[in-house]
Amino acid sequence: MARRGEPRLTDSSIESFANRAATRAKLRYLNGMNISQLRIAVIGGGIGGLAVARACALRGARVCVHEQATDISEVGAGLQVSPNGFAVLRGLGLGDTLRQTGMRAQRVALHDYRRGPVVQLDLTRLVNQDYWFVHRADLIDILHRGACAAGVEIRLNARVNDPSHLDADVIIGADGLHSVMRKGLNGTLAPFFTRQVAWRAVVPHDGSRSGEARVHMAPYRHLVSYPLRGGNALNLIAVEERAEWSEESWSAPGDPNELRTRFADFGADAQSILAKVERVGKWGLFRHPVAPVWGQGNHALLGDAAHPTLPFMAQGASLALEDAWVLAQSLSDAPSVETALSQYQAVRVPRATKIVNAASGNAWKYHLSSRPLRFAAHSALRLAGAVAPRRMMGQFAWIYDHDVTGGQTLATSAIS
Repeated sequence: MARRGEPRLTDSSIESFANRAATRAKLRYLNGMNISQLRIAVIGGGIGGLAVARACALRGARVCVHEQATDISEVGAGLQVSPNGFAVLRGLGLGDTLRQTGMRAQRVALHDYRRGPVVQLDLTRLVNQDYWFVHRADLIDILHRGACAAGVEIRLNARVNDPSHLDADVIIGADGLHSVMRKGLNGTLAPFFTRQVAWRAVVPHDGSRSGEARVHMAPYRHLVSYPLRGGNALNLIAVEERAEWSEESWSAPGDPNELRTRFADFGADAQSILAKVERVGKWGLFRHPVAPVWGQGNHALLGDAAHPTLPFMAQGASLALEDAWVLAQSLSDAPSVETALSQYQAVRVPRATKIVNAASGNAWKYHLSSRPLRFAAHSALRLAGAVAPRRMMGQFAWIYDHDVTGGQTLATSAIS
């Protein structure tokens, strides 16, 4: 809802904005386009928004980020930056800073919820071993400092209800799941409840689990944990299947005792983590379609605004980072804004769609309810881990080995 005095986004204002955007884009095409001539407005100061702001600014554009919060911070918990996402941070000159802040991921250990270890996936077998666990707030801080160092203007408490009032040559909607830009370009794309609810928390840890993500698999549920901040904390995500709807919001509070009750039959290892939970968030997992239109006229979508994804491939942050690089590069290379956005969409839609679909189909593998089926599946995993460990990691090569930067680096200096 728009605040008093703010214009509302209406069908007529979207149409008017699109017409002006098309005219502006045509003029850019006729006059030739250089990214250093562009004024770029970014809606949203999250991971994707700050990354594309720095990427465009380093290429010479004048960039302003409009963030509705009163400060650049990120509540939340941990996330994973896989090698494909890290490649973008390296290209933006932020790789070394992340290495100093995050924890290098070394393995993923799959456990039966009662019987213990099943198999380990050795992440050191990856071609690129820059796979990192990092607190979301720490990554936001790195990107924020990087954007400021590149000359990006950041306006806080700047909620955008109608993009047509932004005076810019390009407007990028990096405003997340409930994006005003997504609705303006695509109308309402109704999601559906997956009948899964996720819980998340960060708990204290003694540092004993270095570089390991642990997945406890159970009928209709699973629990993931991995270390953060030098091993002094553990990130916890617990997922359960349930018929009742839950709010789609990462900030909705949950009850730690309810969490412990719903996972009470898990073994001692999981219970030791659950016992430390003091505050927990809870949100419903909804499947959203990938947006059909990512760019039109002079405005574009990025990150969750374009392709909200379920968390079961841990690719949300890395996909947003990839988007940021490709969009900035398209704006730098193309002869017009419209051509740039068309190229951006053509490159990104197939890959984003494939990863979103993979994530949507992944949860059931952890939730096998039939005891014979679960025994057979876990036995097969043990055998594959023993005789073909490299092949087990090879199944993820299409995700992790993808480097949108092509090895290019825009900046090498460290940020302060």
